[in-house]
Amino acid sequence: MGTYFTIAELILGILLIIVVLIQVRGQGAGLFGAAQSTYRTRRGVELTLFRFTIVLGVLFAALSLGSLVLR
Repeated sequence: MGTYFTIAELILGILLIIVVLIQVRGQGAGLFGAAQSTYRTRRGVELTLFRFTIVLGVLFAALSLGSLVLR
């Protein structure tokens, strides 16, 4: 059973990294560039990616805690 948790954590971790990198690339400047000072709302695909990132993060944290309890 522990193997399944490990494989699921790997897959979720890789998906989480990919989704975060897609969001950073979409903002233009990235981590080391100048931040935009204007406020704007997320719409369309950007909003979907943002919500998907939150869901993946919560799933990853829950899975990590679950695998810790089962060990």
